[in-house]
Amino acid sequence: MLRSLDIRDMLIIDRLDLSFQSGLNVLTGETGAGKSILLDALGFVLGWRGRAELVRPGATQGEVTAVFDLPAGHAARTILQEAGLPEGDELILRRINSAEGRKTAWVNDRRASGEVLRALSDTLVELHGQQDDRGLLNPRGHRALLDAFGGLDDQLAATRAAWRARAEADSALAAAEERLAALRAEEDFLRHAVEELDRLSPEPGEEAGLDARRREMQAAERVREDIVRAHAALGPGEGAEGRMGDALRWLEGAAEGVGGRLDEAVAALSRALVELGEATQAVEECQEALTFDPGALEAAEERLFAIRALARKHGVLPDDLPTLAYDLRGRLDALDAGAHDLADLQKARDAARVSYDAAAADLGQARAQAAMRLDAAMSGELAPLKMERASFATRITPAEPGPGGCDAVAFTVATNPGAPAGPLNKIASGGELSRFLLALKVCLARGSSPLTLIFDEIDRGVGGATADAVGRRLAALSETAQVLVVTHSPQVAAKGAHHWRVEKRVAGGMTLSTVTPLDAAARVDEIARMLSGDTITEEARAAARALLAP
Repeated sequence: MLRSLDIRDMLIIDRLDLSFQSGLNVLTGETGAGKSILLDALGFVLGWRGRAELVRPGATQGEVTAVFDLPAGHAARTILQEAGLPEGDELILRRINSAEGRKTAWVNDRRASGEVLRALSDTLVELHGQQDDRGLLNPRGHRALLDAFGGLDDQLAATRAAWRARAEADSALAAAEERLAALRAEEDFLRHAVEELDRLSPEPGEEAGLDARRREMQAAERVREDIVRAHAALGPGEGAEGRMGDALRWLEGAAEGVGGRLDEAVAALSRALVELGEATQAVEECQEALTFDPGALEAAEERLFAIRALARKHGVLPDDLPTLAYDLRGRLDALDAGAHDLADLQKARDAARVSYDAAAADLGQARAQAAMRLDAAMSGELAPLKMERASFATRITPAEPGPGGCDAVAFTVATNPGAPAGPLNKIASGGELSRFLLALKVCLARGSSPLTLIFDEIDRGVGGATADAVGRRLAALSETAQVLVVTHSPQVAAKGAHHWRVEKRVAGGMTLSTVTPLDAAARVDEIARMLSGDTITEEARAAARALLAP
């Protein structure tokens, strides 16, 4: 609900503070008094595109502040959250226009863009008038209006869910087809690569082990001859072990005849033979370890070079070849299983489309029934508005499938019997259009509306009983939403719960516009003026009191 509007130095308003109420708020005044300026100022702070020159002559800048009440769950709260702006039970919009044309806006004391203001305005205010309508004249919004009128939230939610499931199934199938096509394009490569990797079957760490074994065998060839000669020099017979054994036997035989002088030599030689035996054994073990099949070196080199060549071919490290083989084998398995998987995805896609078609058909039937109820409701509303010869029809035609179903909805009218029906804004004249829009708004109103509804001279061109019917319907709307009406009709003004008079005055050679809230006595005079003109007679006051009577 719009709670207050504060205007500073805008057009012919120098300073104006307005406090609005729930229910039907009426603004009246003579032509040119500035009623439309209030709407211009409100549109400015809401980010609407309007007049270029808004700053009052002589002022450095103009400023408008609007305060709205935001109940819990209001759609504006979501916009504030998405924009990173503070939210609460009160929404304060402030916008400044410099004399040079620069515009700056704040939302709850935070800088904001005009785009954010316009997004908020769609959740706060709805303007209706002969030349400016923010929804009812636009066929793109008619389907949503019909759905709201028919209470089709459940059918619409089911259709949207079915559309999402269909879209996901289509996407999954398309992605699978794309993947399968890519795999088929490289099928020859995959089969050859997997066969080659499986044939070689490299293991992690194998390349390093082969390289070490190869180096060892290459080194063994170089040192083995020296080791053999060393073993021969150390061994029995002509080797050191044989000669030392002979020397020991000779010394042991001679030791008895020299009175112990050779005992130490015999002991040392015995120890030396033990050490020599251990050395000979170690040389033998090394010689045995370095003994290998000459073909083993060739085989190791051949496998080592094959592993390295395959790694270079695929641009990976040798130790990554097993992982590569696993990945390529998985892609080949996916290719082999692709046809079966594709068939399953096609079945899922077909089932999702059938489900969507069924949900869309149910929604379409519900819309057709809602359209008949809306047409009947409109017929009942048009007669009191002196449009009993006019007809209203909700036209439903096939449309491209989408989350909202397969229906296009357009509101059409015919103003005379036998005349072809057409779009609201193309067929109806100014006065007729105003009444069509009012009747439609009354029919579409369901429950408590979160919007402030503004009607700008929607009663133009009607009077008497028709104007009274317009006022009654505006009053009915105000029972579920805050309604602001700019009117020249005394019958409409009399139905207001709150009344303001807009008038011009000249101060210091400058024309200014003021807005005055009216008490009960002032309302009588204002409605009397609207009935009789500048000269207010007692007869006019009596007529005004009659209009104001409950």
